[in-house]
Amino acid sequence: MRAMPDFAKLAAAASIARGLAMDAVHACSSGHLGLPLGAAEIGAALYGDILRHDPSEPHWLNRDRFVLSAGHGSMFLYAWLHLSGYPVSLDDVRRFRQWESKTPGHPEFHYTEGVEATTGPLGQGVGNAVGHAVAAKMLAARYNTPEHTIFDLNVYCLAGDGCLQEGVAAEAASFAGHFKLDNLILIYDANDVTLDAMAIKTQSEDTAKRFEAYGFEVLHIEQGNDLEAVHRVLAEARASKSGKPKFVVAHTLIGKGIPEVAGTQKAHGEGGAKFVDQARKNLGLPAEHFYVSEEVKQFFATRKEELAKVRGAWEATFQAWRAKNPELARQLDDGLAKKLPADLDARVPAFAAGTKVATRKAGETVLQAVAEAVPALIGSSADLYGSTFNYIASSTDFDPEHPGGRNIRAGIREHGMGAIMNGIAYHGGLRPSGATFLVFADYLRPSVRLAALSHLPVIYIFTHDSVGVGEDGPTHQPVETVAGLRVIVDLDVIRPADAEETAGAWISALERNDGPTVLALTRQAVPLLPGDAAAKREGVRRGAYVLVKETAALETILIATGSEVQHAVEAAKRIGPGVRVVSMPCVERFARQDHAYREAVLPAACTRRVSIEAGVTFGWHRWVGSKGIALGIDRFGTSAPGDIVMDRLGMNAQAVVQAVQDLVP
Repeated sequence: MRAMPDFAKLAAAASIARGLAMDAVHACSSGHLGLPLGAAEIGAALYGDILRHDPSEPHWLNRDRFVLSAGHGSMFLYAWLHLSGYPVSLDDVRRFRQWESKTPGHPEFHYTEGVEATTGPLGQGVGNAVGHAVAAKMLAARYNTPEHTIFDLNVYCLAGDGCLQEGVAAEAASFAGHFKLDNLILIYDANDVTLDAMAIKTQSEDTAKRFEAYGFEVLHIEQGNDLEAVHRVLAEARASKSGKPKFVVAHTLIGKGIPEVAGTQKAHGEGGAKFVDQARKNLGLPAEHFYVSEEVKQFFATRKEELAKVRGAWEATFQAWRAKNPELARQLDDGLAKKLPADLDARVPAFAAGTKVATRKAGETVLQAVAEAVPALIGSSADLYGSTFNYIASSTDFDPEHPGGRNIRAGIREHGMGAIMNGIAYHGGLRPSGATFLVFADYLRPSVRLAALSHLPVIYIFTHDSVGVGEDGPTHQPVETVAGLRVIVDLDVIRPADAEETAGAWISALERNDGPTVLALTRQAVPLLPGDAAAKREGVRRGAYVLVKETAALETILIATGSEVQHAVEAAKRIGPGVRVVSMPCVERFARQDHAYREAVLPAACTRRVSIEAGVTFGWHRWVGSKGIALGIDRFGTSAPGDIVMDRLGMNAQAVVQAVQDLVP
């Protein structure tokens, strides 16, 4: 039986953590005091005893994960990371919210050691924690053996009323309960306050019963600032064998330690900062700001040594496992390093001449090949496997009986799916992808943005990419969505023109390790365009390429993406030999190429340019220039057969020919 921690020292640490939070927020006159002060006992219990982690090796594979969903309370996390011995110095704490500080206003993944997810947009962290839990389940199913257990971690998440009011948290929690993610412990900082008012102004539900209905085991801490009670319930949650995720309701006092604002909405932000000197005295802290006692330093130094021993014992098991399971070890190493087979391109067979197929269907063919080559690749779908065709046929569904399954049925929960995919990517070892219709991309847009911000290599398969959807009408015809996705910084949006470009899109997405990629795929069939398969795939890698080269002096350049490239090719035949057709499946990739390559594809001397894409024309004048014409659909679509809608809205070769004729000489 584990020895009980020294609660007197943990209580002292809680006071120190409160002092650090007050000093940091006061120093910059910015930040959020409520959660760091109100949840200090939760931090003391977690970082002082409950969490199995190793600050000397922040990337230990089998560490417990802690996600601060209520990311505005970032000084909670920074204080405990500093005290625990992570590379977050006291100077870093002093520089809270300053330029290039390791302690930004909200926690950022890849930026501060010990931060397991970029949080702040409320509710996202709940979904991220669920994703961490899914990844841990999947990796345990793949790599644990009867002789060696190398993955058995728990995921802890701290969320407040604001997080749980957000729909994304509800989606993720419903998912977690259904899939019985018993390695997830969600701690609800129930302080009865949101940002702008007391929580009673906006909610009256019984949140505990809601989570019980989701399928969580619910535990209560009536006095969330009673350190021993907090520790006892969290230890109970960790030890539970209920087979369910845990929901711990901790009734805390927001802003505890500053009587002038404690328990009110004024405590949420920096409203109590002006009272910190008196508050520090009340806590028994000295006048010295950013103070950490020698007693607390020694406590966490000892704790750090103990945790290093725990990791050391695991390392011995891990090495024994590696020796007995060399192929599994290689596969795990490749997954963690995001390593791809050197011949990945060759493993995707070329499509036969004359192929006419929707790019979503071509994507299904390519997916099976790349999934076999890249075991780390997993997929999810928002109840649309039968339409997006992203099911990995060689595997099974992920569920409690088959945690190693590579296909995650996210249900009609696009936003939750996006946050969960991010969590899987944060965890490491797997390559997540998720699918829905392109028009529903806005349902998960905040998660896509955070994937880009956090440089997560998530792959999005967004099908039914244009008014070509047809009879479903304007509600399902995404005229503005591709342009809207292109404005997200560090997101690659690839809209392939045919089956071979689709192969190039999948390969390019997998090769990218520093950010997310969207594959925008058609519902309607498109022909295999002229050109060498290898050249097309390489062209996708570079974002744009010359698909049809002029056979006389260059006079006009036609630029197109996706299903409209076929119309540019046909138009070029009608116009004459001085026309070049450029396929531009990914403007972001093309923009990253060096000047010489961009000039070779789109020579500046040729200003007679026309672009065509079945969507809004926003953004296209960057490529056609002030003298060029951008053909598009600057209106909503309409319900009719897809080919008729396309034709009536000018997505055809004749419109391209006419535009060229309309160019100013």
